[in-house]
Amino acid sequence: MDHLHAYWRMEYIESPKPETGGNNPFLGALEAGNDRDALILYRGPLTFLILNKFPYNAGHLLAMPYREVPELSNLTPGEQTELMERLIHGQDILQKALNPDGFNIGFNFGRNAGAGIPSHLHGHIVPRWSGDTNFMPVLGQTRVLPTSLQSMYDRLLQFI
Repeated sequence: MDHLHAYWRMEYIESPKPETGGNNPFLGALEAGNDRDALILYRGPLTFLILNKFPYNAGHLLAMPYREVPELSNLTPGEQTELMERLIHGQDILQKALNPDGFNIGFNFGRNAGAGIPSHLHGHIVPRWSGDTNFMPVLGQTRVLPTSLQSMYDRLLQFI
């Protein structure tokens, strides 16, 4: 039997899963001082794009406000507008850089709905290709990503 080790998963498994503030990795990324290391691809006035550190697929982006709020109804009108613009911007970048066959774009609200950081809403922009789901995530509980996060960051940055 062959084994495929997804060593990066342990960092995710063991990382704290905050309900509210205090240990928010998104706020930590914003304060890191180096957007490339933090995987922040774009900063707008009220929202930003960041590569998902634990992606569902290569190029998986997150669009979110700078403010830590759990629900869309907590956003100001300006944040609501800019968040939609950021989702479109992220999709455009991925289309130009990766030419996927489609996209999954959406939000998860609350831990039981799949929100990993329920205190800070974020929209997922996931590029999809025909045949990108295979037996590995279904049977092996492992995602196979064809490139590193830093390599993907550099590739997407060309299309900002």
